[in-house]
Amino acid sequence: MDRVPDIAASREDAAARRAAASQAIRDATGIDEAMIDALVEGFYARVRTDPLIGPVFADRIADWTPHLAQMKLFWSSVALSTGVYQGRPMPKHLLLPIDARHFDRWLGLFRETARELCSPVAADHFIERAERIAQSLELGVANASGVLLGEGERFLRGAEAWRP
Repeated sequence: MDRVPDIAASREDAAARRAAASQAIRDATGIDEAMIDALVEGFYARVRTDPLIGPVFADRIADWTPHLAQMKLFWSSVALSTGVYQGRPMPKHLLLPIDARHFDRWLGLFRETARELCSPVAADHFIERAERIAQSLELGVANASGVLLGEGERFLRGAEAWRP
């Protein structure tokens, strides 16, 4: 007789494994929801006043409260593997008028904020993930613009890809 998998037990097991992984990250880095809140609030305060990327956000975000709430969920999922964010960031970025310069500035502000507000181990954890996110989004934006980037190439609108 075939056994029917116990879906509820499988979900409980997956939830327990996620909680254990999340706790291990918390223990190793000191990251918690209060730190994520401070990082997101501090970072986006800088973003809003930045002359390069601030206008990109201002053109699309009228009410920052829901955006910040989503970003806190996003960073909880990214930094702590909580799985609380269920959005799809790539489609939201594909049509934006952004390129390597914007991603570099975003990363610069993010690094500054993380180093200022977090312990070194927590800042490193956040920054490593932010760098991967920026690289992935830049590749997606380039691809959506009809540009296929090679190893080490960067996307600049209205110009050929450049190599750092």
